[in-house]
Amino acid sequence: MNLVLEDKLSRKQSDALRKLRGLRKPKTEDVFKRLIYLGPEDFKIIGYKKSKPTVAFNPAALLEGNEILLLPRLIFDYYKYVSSVGLARLNIDDVLQGYCKTPISARIILWPTKLWEFLGSEDPRVYKINNKYYILYTGKGYYFEHRNYIRRDVLALAQYDNSWRLERKDYFSIIDNNEEFVPKSNKDSAFINMKNGESVLLTRPEIKGERICWKGQVCIEDLKIYEKTLEPVMVYEKWEWKVGWSTNTVKLSSNEYLIGWHGVCIEDNCYRDGLAIVNDEGELLAVSNYLLSPKELNEEYGDRPLVIFGDGLIKYKEFLLWIGGISDYAIGIFAAELNKILEKMTWLR
Repeated sequence: MNLVLEDKLSRKQSDALRKLRGLRKPKTEDVFKRLIYLGPEDFKIIGYKKSKPTVAFNPAALLEGNEILLLPRLIFDYYKYVSSVGLARLNIDDVLQGYCKTPISARIILWPTKLWEFLGSEDPRVYKINNKYYILYTGKGYYFEHRNYIRRDVLALAQYDNSWRLERKDYFSIIDNNEEFVPKSNKDSAFINMKNGESVLLTRPEIKGERICWKGQVCIEDLKIYEKTLEPVMVYEKWEWKVGWSTNTVKLSSNEYLIGWHGVCIEDNCYRDGLAIVNDEGELLAVSNYLLSPKELNEEYGDRPLVIFGDGLIKYKEFLLWIGGISDYAIGIFAAELNKILEKMTWLR
């Protein structure tokens, strides 16, 4: 581990924790309608000997025509709790009517094959750029040092062709000149406006035990995050113990992007979600209070209670769809009118 780079980032983080608090209030203004819940029993896995997952949750989502490409996180046993990522398709107009024909056929497109993801390929976010698909995800695994396997969660990227054939996968590191640093954990990330082999990245590296929201510039070809460009964007408030980016970004205008975020509250350890608007440099323009929180049995109780988490955000007609995991066992599809969401935003600049 490179302590010099971690110290640089820690100083930025400490400054942000002093200056960036007070943007939000500890209240939920729930504007989302519950459309559909999908449990593991609603999926049939094609091409794998285990056709029924134990859990299906935290999906990425991408709109292609009138189809939602749904990429659920799948787990088939509790022995090592190893995750893979599937691919299924839903009709968006049916979904908006609260309907989904089951069982849903899905196939596994991403699973652990490297040491750095040995314990699971988790929590995807998906993009399509220039006829290629990109999945940002968490590689839960190890690195080998001093004759020992050491645990680490890396921010990984899988690249596919237009037919979903895997072309490459690897993980990001943070660089400054000849120095390189891979945090103990880096996850909860999203691209903004990828072009010419580079992108602004909204990301959540763990720096000295703290977890806040950052932005930075990345090179897609060699998977490097430039330390000099990394800056904190949003921090946890006094009633939270961590925050992170939850979803992909959705373009609203020429220089405005919507993204979901989550905060985990100290009082009940509950994941609650809100939305933020950033510009093409990742600077925070507006932020909401919590707009989506788990409620009632299906959302509150599961393998990890009190969670609505990520990972898919879709704008369709006048609606915004949040497609996320519920309590680490199933999927919830939530919808709200975009105008009503924008009314809840507090503009900062």
